[in-house]
Amino acid sequence: MPSMFFYIRAMLRKKIADNPEAEMGFFDHVEALRWHLLRSVVAVVICASLVGIYYDVVFDKIILGITSKDFPTYKLMCSVGEKLHISGICIDKDIPIELQNISMFGQITLLFQYSLIIGFVLAFPYIIFELWRFVAPALNETQQKKTSQIILACSFFFFVGVLFCYFIIIPFSVNFAVGFSISSKIKNNFTIENYIDFFTVMLLALGTVFELPMVVYFLSRLGILGAKTMRGVRRYAVVVILIVAGILTPSPDIFTQCLVAVPIYFLYELSIFIAARNDKRREREEIISAQ
Repeated sequence: MPSMFFYIRAMLRKKIADNPEAEMGFFDHVEALRWHLLRSVVAVVICASLVGIYYDVVFDKIILGITSKDFPTYKLMCSVGEKLHISGICIDKDIPIELQNISMFGQITLLFQYSLIIGFVLAFPYIIFELWRFVAPALNETQQKKTSQIILACSFFFFVGVLFCYFIIIPFSVNFAVGFSISSKIKNNFTIENYIDFFTVMLLALGTVFELPMVVYFLSRLGILGAKTMRGVRRYAVVVILIVAGILTPSPDIFTQCLVAVPIYFLYELSIFIAARNDKRREREEIISAQ
């Protein structure tokens, strides 16, 4: 993954002053956009096809891999619990979950549907790259450099959120959902659609939440939100973060909630730092323009 980002970064920093798309009419821009979109669709199809070809690995090892006791998070928790002499955090048994398909050809539909979804996620950096290639001719060299950094940052935070959700949030949530029961007469029999819908929504939700620094970056650049305001509402932000963490983690224990709340709070502090830098930059620009 790091090599992919470095490769894209190098591509984005290339000069495109001799790009023939720099001077075009309306219909020429539409034609160029069509080819950018077409290449993006091809990238999604290729990634989706790879997922479809290796569906057994994708579904058994990745999507359903969190139900195995050999999942990396569970091994880490057992190791930490053993070294720190903390009982109750080690998961040394497979999660007893049996997923059902209740519709004819449901598994085939599921394969096509989620191959496309996963294919889109995998092709996301390339889609952003094509979008940048479309708008780049209208930017000068300095703007191109800044835009490329913003695109890479957006992709980075999105994938960090996805990985955090996959290795932390989803495993604890599934464990809680499988083990929780309000009556011994009620059995938890989940459908595969319920499971993967939850899986997908959570990944996209955390990927979006981790875009907080980039959202603050744009708002601060526009002068809508500043570091002073964010520092002033920090205590309220902590409450909101705890509420969001509680919603994202149905497990009632404080340990799991902190696993979510602490990284989000770190993102909030990072956002304050970004806003402060933008505030200083805007002040310098105002001083220069006033001279």
